[in-house]
Amino acid sequence: MPGATWTGAERVAIAGEARAAQVCQLCADRKSALSPYHVPGEHATVTPLPLPAVDAVHRIVTDPARLTERWLRSTVDSGLSEPQYVELVAVVATLVAVDTLALALGVPPPALLPPADGRPSGHVAREAVVHSAWVPTVSPETARGELAELYRDRLTNRWGFVGNVNRALTLVPEEQLMMCSLLEAMYVPMAQMGGGGALRAIAPAQIELVAATVSAVNGCFY
Repeated sequence: MPGATWTGAERVAIAGEARAAQVCQLCADRKSALSPYHVPGEHATVTPLPLPAVDAVHRIVTDPARLTERWLRSTVDSGLSEPQYVELVAVVATLVAVDTLALALGVPPPALLPPADGRPSGHVAREAVVHSAWVPTVSPETARGELAELYRDRLTNRWGFVGNVNRALTLVPEEQLMMCSLLEAMYVPMAQMGGGGALRAIAPAQIELVAATVSAVNGCFY
């Protein structure tokens, strides 16, 4: 389906690039280099996406721990807007999550579906501002519509706190809504975090220990 800033075909292409990054020699060379920003070569691209988008996808997939705000600013200056970047991150994160689950289950990753026709909606949160992230995000206090309902009903924990990671994609509200639904399907419902629940097989502390360990192994700086 078309998103806020990318067409359906472009979103499928972003997902395709996320898979291509896994076998990209330039990405492998960068990953092993002391600095990832001065390694010559070309990406093993499989789509006609513009180079700034291809590079962003490949870096996010293969070496996310060494991304910097300076790199993001140079990417935006190269023609990739902040809303486009946020939507691109959402597509990549979704693809990686689904493919990783498939790997854990020992089944092939699902095939990418043919793109749906249509134009991007252009729906971007105008109330988003830069406060705790590199890109503009929406605070719970200024959220409107479905995003306000998401904060109130699903993202606010029992202490009345919304974690920064749960605001990360709010510049493009549909992507934050989608990511929340995906995490609830693969993890546990947000509203149950910090409390009990018959659906939880292990304790919250055990969940966080497993998540933190996997994140450390994968180089996830968050």
